[in-house]
Amino acid sequence: MSILQGSGVRFAPPLVERHIDLADYGHTPVSSAPTQWERRYRAQLVVADAAVAIFCLVAGLWVREFLLGEEAALWGSSTAMETTVIAVSAVWLLVLAKNSAYVFRFFGAGPDEYRAVVRSGVTLVALIAFVSFALQLDFSRGVLLVSVPLMVTGTIGGRYVLRRRLARARREGESLRSAILVGDPRAVRDAAQRIAEDPATTGLRVLGVCVTDPSDPVLGSPEFADVPVLGVEDDALRAVDATGAQVVAIASSSSIAGRALQRLGWALEHRDVDLLVAPGIIDVAGPRLSLRRANGLPMLYLERPVSSGWRFRLKMALDRVVAFFALLALAPLFGLVALAVRRDSPGPALFRQYRVGEGGRIFPIVKFRTMVTDAEAKLSVLAEAHDGNDVLFKLRRDPRITKVGAFLRRYSLDELPQLINVVRGEMSLVGPRPPLPREVDAYEPDAVRRLRVRPGMTGLWQVSGRSDLSWIDSLRLDLSYVDNWSLALDAQILLRTVRAVVRGTGAY
Repeated sequence: MSILQGSGVRFAPPLVERHIDLADYGHTPVSSAPTQWERRYRAQLVVADAAVAIFCLVAGLWVREFLLGEEAALWGSSTAMETTVIAVSAVWLLVLAKNSAYVFRFFGAGPDEYRAVVRSGVTLVALIAFVSFALQLDFSRGVLLVSVPLMVTGTIGGRYVLRRRLARARREGESLRSAILVGDPRAVRDAAQRIAEDPATTGLRVLGVCVTDPSDPVLGSPEFADVPVLGVEDDALRAVDATGAQVVAIASSSSIAGRALQRLGWALEHRDVDLLVAPGIIDVAGPRLSLRRANGLPMLYLERPVSSGWRFRLKMALDRVVAFFALLALAPLFGLVALAVRRDSPGPALFRQYRVGEGGRIFPIVKFRTMVTDAEAKLSVLAEAHDGNDVLFKLRRDPRITKVGAFLRRYSLDELPQLINVVRGEMSLVGPRPPLPREVDAYEPDAVRRLRVRPGMTGLWQVSGRSDLSWIDSLRLDLSYVDNWSLALDAQILLRTVRAVVRGTGAY
């Protein structure tokens, strides 16, 4: 028993007996323990980020010394240079951690990681400026202007390399988190199919499903051939305990909602299992979704797709300017290709064909000719032998393609004259594939949405498989582009186009 000296007041000892054990009710606080691969991956990130920071700070000092011809010092004193480099590098790691750059759920999610790095760069500049002003430190602005952009770029580059390695491991069945899917059989089937198609992004492996109706005939589809049905929705916790799953994903369930979903979350928290909820909205990018609350009820707000405004006008202006200068720069190449086409087979070098563009308007597309001149007349004979689908005609060994044409198609050189269409405002550098009128005639209502924007010389369809894609996959990618367009997405597609063209995969 303790006594407060000088007051004579006695205090009772603290209670050691529990009135109630929270563990009996599933409310014991649980600390999440990362798996071995998560710890290893995070350690690789920290080492890579630290190495990049030190290198870029030293590079900034070298640049300053080279340009100014004076001793390279960060704070006006060369004696503190080494200490400052280490200190700023440590601050960089802390800022990255504060911006969720080392959060497990973002591992392998490129855009989320990259946004965290960019935010960290801005934060570091602001932090250095504030500390320099508050403590009257003479931090070199030249070093800051050189080192921080290099740090951001280098950190993104390092994470890109590590993310590619992680994606390769996930496609081989490693570094994945085990999951139980719960919900309506059709919604669960779609979720399981998407997870199986892209383990590199989802980072999940489906161990089994708990569905509303285990007798639903959809469970006999090929998608469920290797996915066991572990019971009904109420069996989700038992399935987790039996399989040791790390994640439970709710796929559009009408019965697990509200208070039931909250209680499931509590029970999973006690088991150190993550809970994911798929709201049933597909192919919508993160920036279009925001969480709003209405009297304690969380609601997803879906922003409208961007189809106007300054960003859209900037895209149109950049398209024309870039295409114009590209035409000037590629003029010698155009002459060589045209000569090769003419010498390979009789007929004109350029091929004009009517396509359907923005708003359903028809325009003449310009390409280098890759087929014999009577290719259209021979189409009816080959129609039954296509390798594409019911809408797009694709044939891997199309006898109408010339020798030079096959080379041009492999590396997409036949598409270069479409820069003329871009300059004329009929096409964009990035957008959905420009369809033929007969293809549009076969469109279902959903597919018509592709015509809301200008068609592009390249797009998600080209960087995701080109002619190897089915019509359903091509349509899904184009609709995703229309609904989630942004300048950043265009830049990403242009960068990925270079790799797709060099590889030549799916081009025929």
